[in-house]
Amino acid sequence: MVRVRFAPSPTGYLHIGNARTALFNYLFARRNNGSFILRIEDTDRERSAKEYETALMEDLKWFGIDWDEGPDVGGDFDPYRQMDRLDIYRELSEKLLKEGKAYKCYCTKEEIDERNRQAGRNESSGYDNHCRDLTAEDAAKFENEGRKPALRFRFPQKTVKVNDLIRGEVTFESGHIPDFVIMKPDGMPVFHFAVVVDDYLMKITHVVRGEDHLSNTPKHIALFEALGAPVPQFAHMSMTLGPDKTRLSKRHGATSVRAYKDEGYLPEAFFNYISLLGWGAENSQDIFSKEELIQVFSIERCQKASAVFDPDKLLWMNGYYMRKTTPERILELSKPFLEKSGVIKDGLSAEQVEYLEKAVALEQEKIKLLKEVPYHIGFFVKNPDYEEKAVNKYLTEAGKKVLAELLPALEGCKEWTIAGLEGAVRSFCEEKGYKPGDVFHPVRVAVSGKTKGPGLFEMLELLGSEKVTERIKRFTEGAS
Repeated sequence: MVRVRFAPSPTGYLHIGNARTALFNYLFARRNNGSFILRIEDTDRERSAKEYETALMEDLKWFGIDWDEGPDVGGDFDPYRQMDRLDIYRELSEKLLKEGKAYKCYCTKEEIDERNRQAGRNESSGYDNHCRDLTAEDAAKFENEGRKPALRFRFPQKTVKVNDLIRGEVTFESGHIPDFVIMKPDGMPVFHFAVVVDDYLMKITHVVRGEDHLSNTPKHIALFEALGAPVPQFAHMSMTLGPDKTRLSKRHGATSVRAYKDEGYLPEAFFNYISLLGWGAENSQDIFSKEELIQVFSIERCQKASAVFDPDKLLWMNGYYMRKTTPERILELSKPFLEKSGVIKDGLSAEQVEYLEKAVALEQEKIKLLKEVPYHIGFFVKNPDYEEKAVNKYLTEAGKKVLAELLPALEGCKEWTIAGLEGAVRSFCEEKGYKPGDVFHPVRVAVSGKTKGPGLFEMLELLGSEKVTERIKRFTEGAS
């Protein structure tokens, strides 16, 4: 059975690139009726934070990813955490030490750098395998000095071939990989060792991760073999770049899942768009439901070329999903934005909810983000924030004169309906000799504060006669 994992470090908010890794693993597992495991790599105690771990889980669930295993907490699965598994890493590292597949290294970084310098090697050359065959006497000397050793893996000097599901066969020649640390002097495991031990014991069948880990793969394969563990299949996804084809960073705008959630993106739009980064269907289809993606996703269709994150396309896709969802859901999801802007307060009555849902329905075609909802429907609830350009253009003395003349016709409108209002206003235009635009625009700005919005008569009907006449009267005093 397919078993995959997503193993982030809780050192920051969930990045778009990591979100894509999680999503591809999730889709692959669901497509193959397998298991998707969440594992937190929290051994970096200085940078790891509980708040980031909590946020990471919240953000995964927000855009539609859940996991299948872990400690059961209140009927829900907690993720696996490496800090809960330290005894396992220490036990298996001691096993490798006893078998001669690992050895104690007493070298400091400064000593390694100095030896590389004296040998004419660049400092980035890495370890020179100095302690690989250390004598018992030299080891005892270091112990007497109080040095605490790290454990290094005795990397076998052989060519390693990786049959990558995305990149094909990749060969790493012998002699290019020095012995590397698997356990630090303080007893904490290094990433390379912990990830292999976890994948081994959790019976991971496929490791789907970013191509930046491709260079780590020969180390990991050698560790699997040293532990006597089956080697999983590897698939290294392309990098995620910004629109300018450079590595995605803050200068391209928001880069975390949380930022897009806070901007008011719909989870299904985010799920759909992220799935297209470096993957594509055979028929070039763009819009997929979650269920459709699970049915058609395959690792083989992942692209070798870097994926380009296009915020404009994500925004377009969110607008598409915004138009397809219900006004009721838009209102519910936009409540935090409406509350923050002062449009609504907690405890809406059923009547108020129904009214706001109608307001959303009138403006739904224009809404691309949930954070825009207060701007589009706020004037239905509270007095408008009048746009200066709109007022200067349409609420001139001439515009105010039109409103003053129109007011009696509106107050005398017997049927406050779309048809009744349109009939009254158009009859007024004919009677007074005004062009419709000479009347429509001042009315729209007076009651909404904006030049654009829903259909005029639909807007007037929903606002109601009291709000409409009250707002118009503000601009009619003194008009001649």
